[in-house]
Amino acid sequence: MDAIAAAEERIVSERLRQKLNEVNTAAQTQFAGIQDHVAFTLQQAYYRCAYECFDRRRNQEEIGRCVEHCSVPVHNAQNLFQNEMAKFQERLNRSLMVCQDKFESAKLQKNKSNATMELESCVDQSVHDSINVLPHLVDKLKASLGFNN
Repeated sequence: MDAIAAAEERIVSERLRQKLNEVNTAAQTQFAGIQDHVAFTLQQAYYRCAYECFDRRRNQEEIGRCVEHCSVPVHNAQNLFQNEMAKFQERLNRSLMVCQDKFESAKLQKNKSNATMELESCVDQSVHDSINVLPHLVDKLKASLGFNN
């Protein structure tokens, strides 16, 4: 690989990294309210519920079952959030793999300069599409968790 090609590859890699940072920043911003809801509202409800479980009239087994019951909403919310985030990440990864496959095919066809532009365009579109999906995903999660903000 010559010096010019190596420099071009570094520039493209940096641009791609910036695009991925855009998605990450957008996701963190969009999901902040949901994470806050799970971390504070649901956790607070869990601790209040668990506190009520500690009653001298109950034996240790009953207290344990009660506390476990209190933790169900928090665990369910965390699992739902993690599953949706994993699906989002998987869709983005698949989309970016398609871009990479197109780029590799174009390179094999000796169409490098056009391939780089097409790769950037493809990644831009994938990132744009992913960012546009975030508000819908947030709405879906909010509906599933039963809260509005």
